[in-house]
Amino acid sequence: MKIISYNVNGVRAALRKGLIDWLKRADPDVLCLQEIKAMKEQVDLDLFEEIGYKYHYWFSAEKKGYSGVAILSKKEPDHVEFGTGIDYMDAEARNLRADFNGLSVMSLYLPSGTNLARLEHKFKYMDDFQEYVDGLKQEKPNLVICGDYNICHQAIDIHDPVRNAKVSGFLPEERKWLDGFINKGFIDSFRYLNKEPHNYSWWTYRANARANNKGWRIDYNMVSEPLQENIKRAVILPEAKHSDHCPIMVELDV
Repeated sequence: MKIISYNVNGVRAALRKGLIDWLKRADPDVLCLQEIKAMKEQVDLDLFEEIGYKYHYWFSAEKKGYSGVAILSKKEPDHVEFGTGIDYMDAEARNLRADFNGLSVMSLYLPSGTNLARLEHKFKYMDDFQEYVDGLKQEKPNLVICGDYNICHQAIDIHDPVRNAKVSGFLPEERKWLDGFINKGFIDSFRYLNKEPHNYSWWTYRANARANNKGWRIDYNMVSEPLQENIKRAVILPEAKHSDHCPIMVELDV
């Protein structure tokens, strides 16, 4: 199963930039989107269905034009779970899960900490999400949590670790949480297979950052430990330029 995760920073804008042509070439079995910024009825769903994604599930935030996640699949899931059941999380539509014959795939969009209030919100979300996942793993041990975590894990994952040491997304407390999340039973699929520096998934629009590859790796396909031997390939796809993020892919032998 080939799974691609992509923060599209507005699915309608990404469609105008050629998302469908790229998707046809990439050809994942499952596509997890984050930051769709649209209601389902605002998206031309025929575009996806015409290239084989007949099963698509959209979870939109209560606030219009904000947040939201989606999962598109060529195969019909056994079950789809919208949200976590935690009210404040689900109001922002940040979690969507599809189950496929013993394998569960989640599209996750973790909050950013753009100011003090949102940083406090992010930490609360992280703690509650960890507790939720701890329970979910008991029920769904074969779990892949794809998405924008809004955290760089290690110095290798950011172009300038020294100057960004006090910036949200690379704060010691955030990195410690991601350490704990991984140590509780997940594998960073990209780092599992690739130890090279200068691999990023997000670049600011400012100062020609993408052209100079001054980026951050904040998007992850986290694979639960029971699936470790099933990880066959994991790559970042920076050639796709429909967003300030780029897609990330993991391929599992299931």
